[in-house]
Amino acid sequence: MKGGGIENPVFEPPSPDLGRQLQATGAGIPTVAEAEEEEGPCGWGRCAPKALQLCNNPEGYLAAYSLLAIFQGIVVNGLVNVSISTIEKRYELSSSLTGLISASYDIAFCILSLFVSFIGERGHKPRWLAFSAFMLGLGSLIFSLPHFSSGKYHYGAKLEDTCQIPGTSSANFTCSASTNSSLPNYLYVFVLGQLLLGVGGTPLYTLGTAFIDDSVPKHKSSLYIGIGYTMSLLGPAIGYVLGGQLLNIYIDIQIPERQDTTYTKMDHDDPRWLGAWWIAFLACFFAIWLLIIPFSCFPKHLPGTAKIQAEKISETHNDGSEVLVETKNIGKSFKDFPVALLILLKNPVLMSLIIASSSEALVATGFATFLPKFIENQFGKTSSVSATLGGLVLIPAAALGQIISGILVSKCKMDCKNIIKFMIGTCSVALLLNTVFLFAKCGNEPFAGVSETYNGTGMVNNLTAPCNANCRCLHSMYYPVCGRDEVQYFSPCFAGCASHLFNNVKKVYHNCSCIGKPKRENGSEDFLYEAVLGKCPTQCKFLPLFLTFFFFAVVFTFMAVTPTTVAILRCVPDKQRSFALGVQSVFLRLLGTIPGPILFGVAIDSSCTLWDINECKTKGACWVYDNERMAYLLMGISAACKIITIIFVVTAICVYKPPPASAALSQKDSEMVSAICT
Repeated sequence: MKGGGIENPVFEPPSPDLGRQLQATGAGIPTVAEAEEEEGPCGWGRCAPKALQLCNNPEGYLAAYSLLAIFQGIVVNGLVNVSISTIEKRYELSSSLTGLISASYDIAFCILSLFVSFIGERGHKPRWLAFSAFMLGLGSLIFSLPHFSSGKYHYGAKLEDTCQIPGTSSANFTCSASTNSSLPNYLYVFVLGQLLLGVGGTPLYTLGTAFIDDSVPKHKSSLYIGIGYTMSLLGPAIGYVLGGQLLNIYIDIQIPERQDTTYTKMDHDDPRWLGAWWIAFLACFFAIWLLIIPFSCFPKHLPGTAKIQAEKISETHNDGSEVLVETKNIGKSFKDFPVALLILLKNPVLMSLIIASSSEALVATGFATFLPKFIENQFGKTSSVSATLGGLVLIPAAALGQIISGILVSKCKMDCKNIIKFMIGTCSVALLLNTVFLFAKCGNEPFAGVSETYNGTGMVNNLTAPCNANCRCLHSMYYPVCGRDEVQYFSPCFAGCASHLFNNVKKVYHNCSCIGKPKRENGSEDFLYEAVLGKCPTQCKFLPLFLTFFFFAVVFTFMAVTPTTVAILRCVPDKQRSFALGVQSVFLRLLGTIPGPILFGVAIDSSCTLWDINECKTKGACWVYDNERMAYLLMGISAACKIITIIFVVTAICVYKPPPASAALSQKDSEMVSAICT
């Protein structure tokens, strides 16, 4: 370079005169002397206690990074997903709209990611993470506010759950303007909360991850990033379990003793039951704001960063971009933003890896959002049990996949090309395991007026039949009962039941005009009731098989996540690593995590067979789904995305050109790559 400068010293092999060359650099990144000046003590200005210096190293930063990632995961990928089903019912939203709530986080992330990663590349990355903690805490607070402003939960005033004979006094609901609920308007508050959470999450996985790669040797980078990503998955695990347990607490903490003369106390099996989804969001608000303190005390660079950077050797895709970035000193000012972005967009290896990871992200976020709902409807579990099972499968499997891949890449010291080969293998196995949806699905239990007639009377897809036509039943009151004929009914009223009593704990019904004779004849058993409160128990026994296969499918899916990040950091110029992660984040959101929940939500809604439609003909949430249709739709989306991932990972390995310094491939490797590409 002219003016006494040299090529980026990070990409120069170690040599005896390395120190003299670094001192002479005129490149955009700091020289060794400048970098060492920025490797200050841990503290706040002149206040730098000796005790804090014990944390002034990669391990100390990784601990703080992991804590923030854990809490971010608890809120965004744990509590939000667990609460989706409850929020749907409480605020009368469809799955498509709750999918929009989930996607709002990624919308904010997508909009800000490019600018934050470009500006923050040369900025004080730990302070950016302090800002991240502030916004994540604020977003958690905003997300919990609808509970405090929407009033007490009313689950049916003057609830008449039995058949009302004409002429008797009862509350007969009629449509009026006052019954049009304003609860769906809280959608905008949830979206705002998610947008703020997205603003907070942006620096964490762009600048925060790049700071780890800056501070450790290359062969340890995948291990440290893998640990950080694994800790980020511990958050959703805690969120799923914590959120699932809190759903066992009534939404307003204390269940009202009586609402009216016909009130019956709810339990967890009652479909009208809603849990206290908001408590954990409020607790996380306080906890996350405490993390502002540690991030505000880290220096711009950790001690030893300059030496580590000087010893790294380039694996950048050999398309001339590295030389261009060095000679033009691109990235020093915001005016370079368009050119820097164009350089990355023209990198075929980077773009192939980004599209592949985006395809995987679409499936991952879709299942993270709706897996509890899938289990709840497919296998007949409660919201609480489904959320817990979903967390116990998704989170440990994802964490295991991340940590295994991080260790393998680190121990085997894989270069960029071998990392991409590794990804092809893991994605192929995940595709095969994805076929679990074909043989571990469940059919629907018989449902009168939905899947079959009322004991031979009435019509399918019509809740009203001659046996309940005079009962004045409400379509807006979903209160399922299981008849002695093993058929489920929308409510005791639609089953034609005229009376009820409590048998031990369960509420049972008698004199039901729509319920037929028991299907299983047993002379030693006399039915003491005609219907019992709650859904009919499912006869499907595939849940353990489904959870086992799905667990390993998630393991192999997430075994590609850490290698993808490491490969992206390796295939771009050193000065553009944070920016490359920002570009990945944009495409990850645009093509993956934003459309993922929406696409899954639309697919699930399209399998609905019974909507909550009140007397005003206003559509609410879905009560009953076609289980087989739901399974096939989710299988089709997932398989298509897996195939796209494999295609683009293969493309990445075919177009990758290592720089001359690291292009010494063996003859066997060259033949293998040629065979794959042809």
